[in-house]
Parts: sequence; structure tokens; C-alpha cells
Amino acid sequence: MAKQRRKPARPRRDKRGGPGSGRRKSCPYCKDKIERVDWKDVGSLRRFVSEKGKIRSRRITGACRKHQSQIAKAVKRARELGLLYYVNDSATERTGGRGGRGDRDRDR
Repeated sequence: MAKQRRKPARPRRDKRGGPGSGRRKSCPYCKDKIERVDWKDVGSLRRFVSEKGKIRSRRITGACRKHQSQIAKAVKRARELGLLYYVNDSATERTGGRGGRGDRDRDR
């Protein structure tokens, strides 16, 4: 009969709390006991939109599942009505940009 080999024991990781540890952020809407996210409140909705105009994730904003889906709907509705930009102005003002056609389009 062949001998069974034992796997070498791996050193266990210490739970010291690296970059991913810590408490989750509490939902700003649950904290203030707000039932529904209002699409007309553009000032608070801007916190949930990045510089490029993307809706930030729950992991970054700290919103709960219910309010994050309401935030997404409110941002989309505010964009449709022209209260929020699809893309921020500072992203479009950069020279060069993605296609590399910065000066060629101006000459035409």
C-alpha cells in the first residue's frame, strides 16, 4: 500500500484589517429617515454621480439596496429632464480627449 502524503500546512492569515476591512458606510437616506429619493433634488444626486457622469456603486456611496435603485432611477430621470448632465463639462473641455482628433476637427 502506498503512503499518503500530507499537504504542507499553509500559514494562516492574521485578521488585522487591511485596506478592505472596516465598517460599511451607512446609507445617507436611511440615516435621515427619507423614504423616497427625489429626482428634483439635484444637489444630493450629484454626490452619487462621478466626474465622468457614471452612477457610483453601492460599495462607494454606502447606500442600501433599496435606496441605490431609487438613486439610479432618480439620476436617469433627472438626466432625461436636463437637470443632470450625462457627461460632466470638465470631461468634454479636455484637450485631445479620446479619439486624438483635437485640432483636426477645428480646421475644417
